[in-house]
Amino acid sequence: MSESPVPSFDMGHRLMLGVLVSGRGSNLQAIMEAVEDGRLSARVAVVMSNKKEAPALELARKRGIPTLFLNPSDYPDRSGYDEVMIQTLKMYGVEVVVLAGYMRLVTPMLVQTYPNRIINIHPSLLPAFPGLQAQSQAIAYGAKVSGCTVHFVDEEVDHGPIIAQTAVPVLEGDSEASLTDRILAEEHRLLPRVLQLYAEGRVNVDGRKVLIL
Repeated sequence: MSESPVPSFDMGHRLMLGVLVSGRGSNLQAIMEAVEDGRLSARVAVVMSNKKEAPALELARKRGIPTLFLNPSDYPDRSGYDEVMIQTLKMYGVEVVVLAGYMRLVTPMLVQTYPNRIINIHPSLLPAFPGLQAQSQAIAYGAKVSGCTVHFVDEEVDHGPIIAQTAVPVLEGDSEASLTDRILAEEHRLLPRVLQLYAEGRVNVDGRKVLIL
């Protein structure tokens, strides 16, 4: 991957976000609160989910944010699904796609449409414990430290260039639930902060390294 230039935004520009969700939406909530508090120069343009009853969709609706449920069973394959998603993101003028608890693999088509513009948050210190149940993996392996990672999405699972990380200790007697709660609290702080750095044009990719200017 060659060096990716820092986006150039006019003063007062609000980064247009498309947020993909599958669950309760606590990271979406953190993003929306950061926007409302003036800590994030962005606008959530649309929220989309592969789960019809995802509580995250209702969180967005209460704020008047457009939402869309895309039923995977309505499409013959993941490419057909993501093609409709891309059309929707473009329709809403989305500049950066955020995966906030989105439990579905994205296709190369989506990654190539938004190169270095899809951002995911994962509940471990990548490259350790990628994939599902990262918290229980950390406990099972006897890890002393876990945490969360915000990274760019590429065509492999939990593999793209790391933007920022926060460490969280794994305590004696931790359960998956207790470790998850402590990591989640850090996710809610880290993700809006990274998005603000992007909105300020301070995030640059050089190979696998991300430089914060």
